[in-house]
Amino acid sequence: MGSSGSKEKPRPGKESMEYRTHQKTGDRISVIGIGSGPIFETPEKEAVEALAFAHENGVNYMDFATAGAQTFHYAGEAFASVRGEMLYQVHFGANYETGEYGWTTDLDTVKRQVDWQLRELKTDYIDYGFIHCLDEPSDWKAYQENGILNYLLDMKKAGVVHHIGLSSHTPSLTSQVLDSGLVDQLMFSINAAYDYQQGEFAYGSASERMQLYRRCEAEGIGISVMKPFSAGQLLNASASPFRQALTKVQCIQYALDKPGVLTVLPGIRNLQDVKEVLAWLDASPAERDYSVIGTFAPKDMTGTCVYCSHCQPCPAGLNVGLINKYYDLTVIGDAMAADHYEKLEKKASDCISCGHCDRRCPFHVNQSGRMKEIAAYFGR
Repeated sequence: MGSSGSKEKPRPGKESMEYRTHQKTGDRISVIGIGSGPIFETPEKEAVEALAFAHENGVNYMDFATAGAQTFHYAGEAFASVRGEMLYQVHFGANYETGEYGWTTDLDTVKRQVDWQLRELKTDYIDYGFIHCLDEPSDWKAYQENGILNYLLDMKKAGVVHHIGLSSHTPSLTSQVLDSGLVDQLMFSINAAYDYQQGEFAYGSASERMQLYRRCEAEGIGISVMKPFSAGQLLNASASPFRQALTKVQCIQYALDKPGVLTVLPGIRNLQDVKEVLAWLDASPAERDYSVIGTFAPKDMTGTCVYCSHCQPCPAGLNVGLINKYYDLTVIGDAMAADHYEKLEKKASDCISCGHCDRRCPFHVNQSGRMKEIAAYFGR
């Protein structure tokens, strides 16, 4: 990966991190990454310490749609010596000329900003170069007509950009851009608020959003998750649209359970924030369980398996969530999912219809009936 040589030997703390492999690029990505939004406000020494601590504990993925320009300098200081171990998302269209985040589709500005970001990051390449923040059809049109897309593709041909990404909040527009076949990685906002039509960026119905996640999984497009806490709203009962607080661990698990998701990128400010999100690694199943959201799921998600595994353990030993996931993906044309199903030790046909999963499902799925449907589909 890149020009910076061999991988460094694992350090203490890295062994507890979990990784997922990108189907298209082969990159091995930590399930917890770094969302850099607020860290620019932190004093340099503290910020660099927080970033270094994240790396020392196995985090290898960082997004650079940050709120302030200082973030790039901090990351350059923290990661220059281990650049080959890190994966960077850099956004072609994010503008920091004022010192704070701005959005632009002016080609000359984009070129200046990419050059500046590379210098600040002390690197000569970008792992994932992103088509930045398309939420309206007019954004995509401007991105193409103004020459930014061609510039990004030229940078990929030159080897400066390794893979193409897209950031968006809008399922319908995202699907349109994915149709181009250019995108390997999608940065998308996944949380219980947005998925259930609550919050500033709650675009698309619950079923439309789930369909997008399944498409990404089926086509090998990785998802890096932004806004997993809905800008902090889900962590505060008084601010949450559901009037009930979730924990950071629950929010991270919720996102990781969605098809296609490779990494979750919580925004961090300091070392304490890093430690709080890394707490997911040692959290118990009970601490990760977010089944409470079933009490406020919208009608179009009632009766739909969201792979939360709250029904576990199955008395017959079935992994009900995975069986559902592989079936859903196979139906939309994912041949790999069908192969994964065949390799399961226990198939849907092994269901004994005891009703355990039916009683426990927070989304009121008739899992016993669904196991019969899945067994009939696969023939076992």
